[in-house]
Amino acid sequence: MKVPKHIAIIMDGNGRWAKAKGLPRTAGHKIGVEKVREIAIYANSIGVKCMTLYAFSTENWNRPEAEVNYLMSLPKIFFESYMKEIMKNNIRIMMIGDMDEIPDNARTVFKNAIEESKDNTGMILNFAVNYGGRREIVTAARKYAEDVKNGKINDIDEEGFKKYLYTSELPEVDLLIRTSYELRISNYLLYQLAYSEMVFTHTLWPDFKPSDLDLCIDEYNSRDRRFGGLNEEKTA
Repeated sequence: MKVPKHIAIIMDGNGRWAKAKGLPRTAGHKIGVEKVREIAIYANSIGVKCMTLYAFSTENWNRPEAEVNYLMSLPKIFFESYMKEIMKNNIRIMMIGDMDEIPDNARTVFKNAIEESKDNTGMILNFAVNYGGRREIVTAARKYAEDVKNGKINDIDEEGFKKYLYTSELPEVDLLIRTSYELRISNYLLYQLAYSEMVFTHTLWPDFKPSDLDLCIDEYNSRDRRFGGLNEEKTA
């Protein structure tokens, strides 16, 4: 099995999972956090280099205040429960998004986890929090324009522009997975997904297992990735 270097996941279906079981939406989010731990450790064990998880979008602020507050409490729950295990598995924590708008408690938790794990050399577990693809591109363009204005650069190409993105330190996204079978990318990694393979699974995130990840990777490996060119062996 050829393992993608960078897998991005839209973790969808927590609310629907809870509703189907007659539970509050928060119960689905709590199980979703436990699933992050399971999938991250498994992905690290099979050689994934980076996993980026869509944890909270810039649009999620429009949800009910009580749900938003609960979602912002989850980083503390996650890292207090699993940081020792993360360190034991040599996983490095990163975060992309606009951190300035995140409540102080959540921001501090993320900063501490990033600092504690910065020397780990295993998989990067990257959380997209208060993240929006359009905002990322606009922010990158603004920084680029400032550098041009200040004479720091004269010209830029695609490779140069990537340096202004949140993901500048990360490998290209090979595979996008969205659980719950919503067939859209919801303002996620708009620039980075240009040539990513996409797999949409009916499985809800709280039910997503390592075996489901294997199935998504199998589907990825069945694809003919040509990046706009031709695969000579398959066209001969």
